[in-house]
Amino acid sequence: MTTLIFASRARALLWIACTCAVLPAARAAAPQEAVHTYNFSPVNQWNLQVSASYWNPIIRYVSARSGVHLNLKLGRTSADTTSYVLTREVDFAFSNHLFSPDRVKMGWTVFGRRNAPPVAGQLVVPVDSPIRDIRDLAGSVVAFPGPEALVAYKVPYAQLLRKHITVTPIFTGNHDAAFTQLFAGKVKAVGANSQLVANWSAREGNAFRVLWTSVPFNDLALMASPRVPADEVRAVARAFLTMHQDPEGRKILAAASELVHATTPISFVAASDADYASYRAFYADAPANLR
Repeated sequence: MTTLIFASRARALLWIACTCAVLPAARAAAPQEAVHTYNFSPVNQWNLQVSASYWNPIIRYVSARSGVHLNLKLGRTSADTTSYVLTREVDFAFSNHLFSPDRVKMGWTVFGRRNAPPVAGQLVVPVDSPIRDIRDLAGSVVAFPGPEALVAYKVPYAQLLRKHITVTPIFTGNHDAAFTQLFAGKVKAVGANSQLVANWSAREGNAFRVLWTSVPFNDLALMASPRVPADEVRAVARAFLTMHQDPEGRKILAAASELVHATTPISFVAASDADYASYRAFYADAPANLR
């Protein structure tokens, strides 16, 4: 079963129409003896339909291979999805929102990440924009995917604060919505994840000018709650990390790569908390209101 929160009844009906044919297969793939379902919440990097289409086949595969039943749980925005983690409604996540000093105390464990190049926070404008320097953003409206987005909001907004550049931030819920507002002329710039800037450009054909780029950060982490038994975490991790070695898994990953126009083929590799030292370094030096 997949749990989604939709902004409108029409959007919900569209999603049901697109997925009703595959949901029975997801139930069939779950182990019959399973008595508990763990919710899995990935940060909303795209709109709801793309996010669900990306993750549902992966989660069905991991459930079938691991014997641990996972259910995709997405909120309307990335902040909504992260709230599920903070209120202990989920036990697995794909996120970089859990590395602040307060959230580290929750005890979540990193076990993997996508095998992708590091990402960076960026401030971007359309390639034909007259804006050529971040100082030109003073007094402008700048869109960000959400207040929880470390790479796409906290990192670039911290740079604006350090340079004493005052902007009006608005939160759109995900990158797709932020880029849509940018190219509709409703905002002057977007704070974004460099990976998703490249993906959007490939998907939609829009060209960007990058005004500023941060230091690199590893891609989002696959994480498990301390509530999940260690043997089940190991089983889920093994299914993710060996997915690209299995013909069926490779087919699913190739489709996911094509869906979002990933610049490199998607696979998952082992990771640990040490891979996210740059996140902790950011928080150690971040403006107080962004920690």
